[in-house]
Amino acid sequence: MRKIPGTMISQHPDHGGKPYWQKSAFIKTGDEIKECFLSFSELGTSEYKWDWEGKYVDESVIEKLLSEHHDYFKKNSLGKEKFLTFRLPNPKVETEFRLGRAFMGILGAAGLAKKIGFHSPPLFEVILPMTESAEEMIAIQEAFKEIASLKHVLYDFGEESLKHIEIIPLFEQVTTIIKSDSLLEKYLELHKKKFHFKLVYLRPYLARSDPALNSGLVPTVLAIKIGLSHYIEFEKKHNIKLYPIIGSASLPFRGGLTPNTVEEFCHEYSGIKTVLIQSAFRYDYEKKSVIKAIKKLEKILPANKAVSISITEEKSLIKLILVFEKYYRSSVEQLASLINIVASELPKRRERVLHIGLFGYSRGVGKVSLPRAIGFTGALYSLGIPPEIIGTGRGIKYAIEHNQIKLLEKYYLNIKDDLMRAGRFVQKKILIELSKESQMWKDILGDVLEVEKYLGQELRPITKEEKKHFKIVEKLHREIDTGKKYHQYLNHLAILRKSLG
Repeated sequence: MRKIPGTMISQHPDHGGKPYWQKSAFIKTGDEIKECFLSFSELGTSEYKWDWEGKYVDESVIEKLLSEHHDYFKKNSLGKEKFLTFRLPNPKVETEFRLGRAFMGILGAAGLAKKIGFHSPPLFEVILPMTESAEEMIAIQEAFKEIASLKHVLYDFGEESLKHIEIIPLFEQVTTIIKSDSLLEKYLELHKKKFHFKLVYLRPYLARSDPALNSGLVPTVLAIKIGLSHYIEFEKKHNIKLYPIIGSASLPFRGGLTPNTVEEFCHEYSGIKTVLIQSAFRYDYEKKSVIKAIKKLEKILPANKAVSISITEEKSLIKLILVFEKYYRSSVEQLASLINIVASELPKRRERVLHIGLFGYSRGVGKVSLPRAIGFTGALYSLGIPPEIIGTGRGIKYAIEHNQIKLLEKYYLNIKDDLMRAGRFVQKKILIELSKESQMWKDILGDVLEVEKYLGQELRPITKEEKKHFKIVEKLHREIDTGKKYHQYLNHLAILRKSLG
């Protein structure tokens, strides 16, 4: 059995401050090779996600890593001790030629590694974003097999070359996460028919940011708990090991994982075997604490076991999901234009291809357009309206009135802590003024008041940095009202909260 990494570094550009290894907060595509190597050699992570989705990419990553850091990778083999994993572009969203280029990179890397005496293949599995069916997973594997079988004097990969690529399905919608075990079951069936061998393990990848953007904080957390519970039975039924991955960012809305919250996070998401480490985690905290936190994650996660949820409780949780989702979406749809305006002014942290996400999983239909999750979260925090609060107050009120609050707390263990963390960035003073203008703002102010009532304390800044954040948000609103430029505030706010979004 191969080593299962406990931590996976991602290129998500959510850091507020500067990476410890350079003077600028902006990371160029050409700097990502260095970042990848340092993630392995200095931070101690075991896996790095090389992202082909929605961004520019250095296609010579393997050649550069093995040539520039020959001695390190001789001792720490890619594909054996350390892992480089491509996140592919999904053909239904991005052009197919990017997929073909990624495949050629994987095949070329296998040949190169073998030729120069390194472990081969260095890459053997890929992440498929926005996975919605077993058929599209199989389609990717069939396409890879066909390309690997091409023969020509100039590019014959040989009989011993990599013929099969493993798929990590990324589930990015609340409903898909809940039903992901059924999708995996279908995939096992199709895989055996198509490729004539049984899989011994799978790494389902449960997103935290995109489902939160689409459905809200509470529905996302509960959906993941249900998904992990289903995996317990799945393993028993099919005699196959599952090693779930979870997306995780620093702010509670996108996961709440920082170097200071490792134990709480692992407890919340028992059953997860690999966690994503995004830019804010690595670059907005002291390097020593980051290294220590990664070591702790690598130690804790292998023994982490999921919690089983009964059928009765699951039905009740799904009802709660629908309630919280309804309240959240009704407000976010009305806020969309303001969110988009502010998000467009947020500082950029990486070279990304222009890509606009949509409110709705398909990213092609939906009532309103929204930025990607980092921009969405960053915009709302900068406005003093943390998205964790939106719809949550009304949802909690419903849960209390229908005697469901204990059930909610049973499966969302850190709900109070997460709301208190987010609540330190609420600009209540401004919300009170805005509530006089429309029902939408009145509803969001109502969310704040209900959350305060639930927590038994006022949502307000505590630390010196949070108080500065509070004052700058006030200035930003004044600039918006008067039509003045305000982008100069956004970078400062990101640094103060230790995350762009």
